[in-house]
This record gives sequence, structure tokens and C-alpha cells, in this order.
Amino acid sequence: MDIKAPDLGVDSAEVSEIMVEVGDVIAKDDNIVLLESDKASVEVPSSAAGKVTKISIAIGDQVSEGMVLIELESADDSAESNDNAAAEEQEANSTEDVKPESKPEPAATESKQSESTAKPATNAGKATTHALPDLGVDEAQVSEIMVSVGDTVSAEQSILLIESDKASVEVPAPVAGKIEKILVEAGDMVANGQDFIVIMASGTGDASDSEPEAPKPQESAPAKTEDKPATKTTGEPKQAAKPTNTDTAASKTEGKLTEAQVNEKLVDVYAGPAVRKLARQLGVDITKVNGSALNDRILKEDLFAHVKSSLTKQKAAPVSSNPVSSGLPKLPDMSNAEIWGETETQDLSRLQKVSIPQLNYNTLLPQVTQFDLSDITETEKLRGELKGGMKAEGVGFTILAFVVKATAYALTQHPRFNSHLSDDNTQVILRKSVNMGIAVATDDGLIVPVIKNVQDKGLKQIAIEIGELAVKARDKKLSTKDLQGASFTISSQGNLGGTAFTPLVNWPQVGILGVSEASMQPRWDAKKQSFEPRLMLPLSLSYDHRVINGADAAVFTRYIATLLADPRRILI
Repeated sequence: MDIKAPDLGVDSAEVSEIMVEVGDVIAKDDNIVLLESDKASVEVPSSAAGKVTKISIAIGDQVSEGMVLIELESADDSAESNDNAAAEEQEANSTEDVKPESKPEPAATESKQSESTAKPATNAGKATTHALPDLGVDEAQVSEIMVSVGDTVSAEQSILLIESDKASVEVPAPVAGKIEKILVEAGDMVANGQDFIVIMASGTGDASDSEPEAPKPQESAPAKTEDKPATKTTGEPKQAAKPTNTDTAASKTEGKLTEAQVNEKLVDVYAGPAVRKLARQLGVDITKVNGSALNDRILKEDLFAHVKSSLTKQKAAPVSSNPVSSGLPKLPDMSNAEIWGETETQDLSRLQKVSIPQLNYNTLLPQVTQFDLSDITETEKLRGELKGGMKAEGVGFTILAFVVKATAYALTQHPRFNSHLSDDNTQVILRKSVNMGIAVATDDGLIVPVIKNVQDKGLKQIAIEIGELAVKARDKKLSTKDLQGASFTISSQGNLGGTAFTPLVNWPQVGILGVSEASMQPRWDAKKQSFEPRLMLPLSLSYDHRVINGADAAVFTRYIATLLADPRRILI
């Protein structure tokens, strides 16, 4: 015989778990399959007893009412068929004896239904008390209240989660409106038809607004077919037998979880359909979330707390454990004041702590620095002519904007400097766009926000974004996106002094350009046969020697110096 899917209350639902196997002997009402939709999780019971001869569905399939789930072979098919024939004959005889006058019963039933459904059909603007729909069981427990007094809800919005040993049902709002009063509390045992909420209905008050609410309880119809959610079912023998099969499957896959094992883990999680859907949207592994409600049930708040905790751990991880050791030995014991004198301990800033693991990567990089000078005398004159107009527009126009633009252009002409070395050290990953990291000094330490697609931007736009990122960095308002995706970095010491320095390559980048303070220096003019004062800008290019060789680094640095001396070359 075929065991078919009953009325699910929805058009279709997904097979989340198959609870029987071919060859199993099951009794009537034994659970055979777990179906899940956005509204409910339903454990479908068998409508007959027998031996499972065929399973017609697979995990992940979409099933609808009337679809064959499994096929059974009954041990007493012949006896059962005789009983059925006798029952049919008796039913036929009894039908002949029924008089036409006995047919008003359906009408009476209809009148009762209209009376029971008349309660939710209220006019807009009136506070109306609404009763629970048929839950499919005598009583169930309120597991979660999803709204608060004063909330505005829409029709069909889930407002209450009701749970029993057999079902987990999200009760929808019967009408749209404002929550005036909640008549139940989490943990209460409730029954069918019990008043549970008072709603001030919204709308025009027409019959069209209220009449459709009558069938709403039917949307929880899966409860009538014994909705059975993805809840903990450790007490059921069918579930207890599962680990044996999954353990065998695990051994066959050498420790890898099979699809059935994954689905079994998900089923064991104690959470409603809405929470599961939210977990999928957030990308959260719900099996790792701790539930705070009754019986360790997972609520939406638990998901949010799990996400927040994960983000906090990710941020704190570099502080608590260095993924790359500096290789240095431990400090000596400095407690002996006669030897070491007095000492004082100061905490590093959070930013400094986070930076240490990244800086330790440099111990693994064969880094070399190339030095050069750029004659920016003419460029500085151009900047002087333009900065007045820029200032009037609120834009700070420094020489750094020229450095960023010239370097970005140089990277498009020498793409190997705008790349990353593959993990196996066999390939170079070239970046098609130039995302320039700009080192900014703050009170807490150095931070490197990123200007995206610099190769497509003009000097003015670059100057604007440099200023905006600097302000956000100092005000601690940089977002995660502002700090990610750099393909190359520039570290400018501005007017802090110094003639040159060795910047550290910011792995996984392969190069970083250091810019020191410009100074007037005598330069020999061969045409005039004399020395002239020129404004010289020191450049320091550090690079990963695994990807860049010394000759290429010298050419690249000189190319940037040439572009800075005459920015018109960028237009060629």
C-alpha cells in the first residue's frame, strides 16, 4: 500500500529527514518523515502498519499533499482486505437505511463553524480578543512570544510559538493591527480556542477586511495532521536507532559528515521554523547555538547573541594568540630591582595589540628596500596654484594626492607590484584594480584605510577621499569595508622629519612605498653648469623579494619619481 503525504497546510514542504529505512517494520502512527516549510516542521505518521518496501522520496525533495512517501507490505493483507470488504458492505447497507430527513447535520456543522469563526471577524478600530486555533493536541506550551504590547503587526505575521510533544506551531496574527494585550505568558499551558491576544484591528472595517480572517486557523493546519517539528526526540525508539546508521556512514566517508548526518544534526536542534530560516539567512550553523528558552530551545535572540559573540571572538583572537610567532625568547625576570632598576608596566592600545600578529608576518618575508629621490619642484608649483581653489571647496590638497595618483598609474604599468604570491609559491595573483592603502597615524596607533579603484579617479577625488578617511580614522568611525581589500600601501611621514625609512610590507601585499619629508637640496644643472635649489622628495620602496627582484624594484621606484616630477606624463 502507498502511504501518502496528508494535507500540510502549505503548497509544498521540504523533506528534512527520513525516519525509516527499507525493511523496517512499523506500526500505525509511527513517524516516517520530517517535512519542513517556512511556517512549520511536521513529522508525518504512517497511516497503516507494515513492512517498508520502498521509499519514494529523498532528503531535500519538495512534497505536496497526496504525494507517495513510502510503500508498505502488510502482514495480513488478505485478512485486512476481507475486513475492508465487510466494512464496505455494512456501510452500504447502513447508507440505504438513512432517510433524507437525517441530512441537516452538515448544515448544523456549518452553522457551528460560522459561529466559531465569527469571533475573529471584527471591524477595524475595535479592540478584539482572539482565540487560539486548533492546535491538533489537547494542550500545548507557550514556548515563545514574538511580539510585545504596542507592536503593530500584519495579518499572518507569526506572533506566538506553541509547542507540545508532537508539534511546534507558529500562530499567525488573525488580523493586522496594534497589540493591545497579551493574555498568555511563556511557559503557560494553553488549549484550543483559548483567548490569547487582544488586537486593535486596522483597516477600513469592511467585510473584506475581517471575513478572510476566519480560515486563518487552517493555516496552522499542519497541527491537525500532527505537526511535529524539528525538536529533540531522544525518547523515541526510531530516533535512537539513527546513530548506528550514521556512524556506519561516517566510517565509510572517513570522518566526513554525510548529507544524512548533517540533516540529523539539524533535526536534533531545538528550534522553530522561523528561527531556522533566520539562521540560514545569517549564515549561522544552528547546531552550534546555545538555546536560552525552556528545554534549551533556540530563540532569535540566541542567534543574535551567537553572531555577536563570534564577531567579538574574531576581533579578540589576534590579541589573545599570535598566529605567527616573532621567534624571540621570553623576557628575562626583571623583578630584581638591584639589577634592572625600577620598572613600570603600561598596556598597549587595542590597535597596537591587534597589529602585532600582522607585523610578525614580516619575520617570514625576505624584504628589501629601494631608496630614491623625486624632484617635485614643478609639481609643488602646480599644487600651489590649485590648492587655493580646493581649499575654498573644503578640500585639503597635499602632495600625497599626487603620490597616490602617480603610484596607482605606475602599478597599472608594472602589475607585478600590484599582486599577491599564491600559498604554494607557484603563482602570482595579479590585481586588476588598484586599491590603495593609506597609512594614517592616530592616538591609538597606525591604521590603514583603503581607497578603492584609484586608477579611475582624478586628483581632486583622491584628495577628498584621503581627507575623509583620515578624519574617520582619527574619530574611530572606519567601517570594516574601509580597511579591507588593499593591493598596495603608501606610508607618508609628511612633515614629521627624517630623510628616509624602511616601511614594512603589509602581507599579503608585495610592496609598500614610504614617503619622507621633502627638502630643498642643491641639484646640478648640466645645461646651466651650476647647482640649483630643488625640492626633493625621498621615496622608500620595500618589496617582497620572492616576487620582486632588485632590478625591477629600482626601475619601478625611478618610474614613480619621474611621474611625480612631471605629472603630465600620466596623461600620455
